[in-house]
Amino acid sequence: MKLFYHDHFVLPLPQGHRFPMEKYSRLRERLENDAQSIPLELLVPESASLEQLCLAHDRSYVERVFTGQMSEKEMRRIGFPWTPQLVERARRSVGGTIAACRAALQESASANLAGGTHHAYAEHGEGYCVFNDVAVAARAMQVEGGARRVVIVDCDVHQGNGTAAILAGDPSIFTFSIHGDKNFPFHKEKSDLDIALADGADDDAYLSALESGLTQALEVARADLAIYLAGADPYAGDRLGRLALSKAGLLERDVRVMQGCQQVGLPLAVVMAGGYARNIEDIVDIHYLTICTLARLFA
Repeated sequence: MKLFYHDHFVLPLPQGHRFPMEKYSRLRERLENDAQSIPLELLVPESASLEQLCLAHDRSYVERVFTGQMSEKEMRRIGFPWTPQLVERARRSVGGTIAACRAALQESASANLAGGTHHAYAEHGEGYCVFNDVAVAARAMQVEGGARRVVIVDCDVHQGNGTAAILAGDPSIFTFSIHGDKNFPFHKEKSDLDIALADGADDDAYLSALESGLTQALEVARADLAIYLAGADPYAGDRLGRLALSKAGLLERDVRVMQGCQQVGLPLAVVMAGGYARNIEDIVDIHYLTICTLARLFA
C-alpha cells in the first residue's frame, strides 16, 4: 500500500504555538520501523500545481500565497507566519492527497500521512489550513477522469466548513461531516450531511451517529471514490476536541468507515486531519492505528 508524506519541510512556529507539527515525523518514523510487518511503501508526493489548486481556490488567493503577498489579517486567520517553507508544505500536503486518491483508484486504498486541511475556503485560509486538500483532490480526480463522483467522509472533530463552502451546490461531490456542535468553527457551513454531537459524546453515541450517517452518505453519494478525514481529535484527551472517544472507539470508527467503503467496492483515500492531545504520542498512536487498520483491511 502506498503512503505519502512530506514531514521534512519544517515550519518555523511562534514560541508556545499549539499545533503539534512533530506528529507527522513521529508517525512516519513509527511506520518505517514497522516496515517489515506492515506492507507499506512510503513516497514523497509532488507539490500541487497552480492549476490544480485553482480547481478549488480563487487564483488571486493562490497567487498571493505563492508570492507572500498576504496581509497580516489573512495570516492571523491561518495561524502560521508566511514563509517559503509554509507554501511548499501546503502544496505538498495537497499533492499528497492527490497522489493518495490516484493510488486508491488503482489499488483500492492509500493514505496521505498529513492532509485534511478542511477549514480552507476558496478565497482564504483559516484554522491552520492554507489550501483545502480534499476539495482540490476530489476535483483533480474528476478532471483526470479517475472518478465522476466523490464522497468526503469528514470525521475530524471540527466541521469541514471550508470543504462544505467550496463544494456547495456541486451534486457530484457529497460532503458528510460528523463533528462537535459547540466547537470551532463557531459559524458552521452546510454540508450535504452534517451530524453535530454534544460535548462529551462517548464511543457509543459517536458510533451510533456515524453508522446512520455513513450509510446515508454512501447511498446518496453513489460515488466512485471516498476520501476519509480520520481526525485524532475526537479523542477524550484532546485539548481542542470536546468529545470523549477512547482509542478503542476511534479504532472502531476507522473500521466502520473502511468496511463501509469496502463493502460497496469504493476506493478509499485516507488523510490524517487534526489531533491536539496533550501527549503527542496519543495522537501518533491514533493515526498509526488508522494506517495499520487500512493496511490490514485492504491487504
